[in-house]
Amino acid sequence: MKNEKEVKEQVFPRTFSHIGITVPDLDKAVKFYTEVMGFYVIMPPTEVKEENETAIGKMCIDVFGKDWGTFRIAHLSTGDRIGIELFEFKQSKDLKPRFEPFRTGLFHFSVQDPDVEGLVEKIVAAGGKQRMPIREYYPGEKPYRMCYVEDPFGTVFEIYSHSYELHYSEGAYK
Repeated sequence: MKNEKEVKEQVFPRTFSHIGITVPDLDKAVKFYTEVMGFYVIMPPTEVKEENETAIGKMCIDVFGKDWGTFRIAHLSTGDRIGIELFEFKQSKDLKPRFEPFRTGLFHFSVQDPDVEGLVEKIVAAGGKQRMPIREYYPGEKPYRMCYVEDPFGTVFEIYSHSYELHYSEGAYK
């Protein structure tokens, strides 16, 4: 039996809460992520001001530093309750994201849809980009498919046909 100290030191898998994405046009991004990706709005586009009077104002100064003035934000959610936090800063209107997978840090996120082909078509029709052909992980063996795409603003993400666990579990390589 474990003692209290061993229980406190045990590491448990954490759940994923949300991801923040900076976009050049918040209204267009909300439209894309709701109409194409099927995410739903939990907080519509809102302006945040640089100030020290509210908890959100103080927190944003802690995170972004000083002299950002204002920014706009919207909160969306996926079907499995993962948050998508969209930011629009005046300072980044003309800065395009660079795809740098070899640089340390985040370079993509992934969504799951059994109709990879259909979702890729919708993304491209909405101004996004297909970065590669749709590929099968285990051709002739398992029906797992994937594809890297970009939203209309240059953010790279991946689409899986099946869950992450099915793609990479021990049985997946047999």
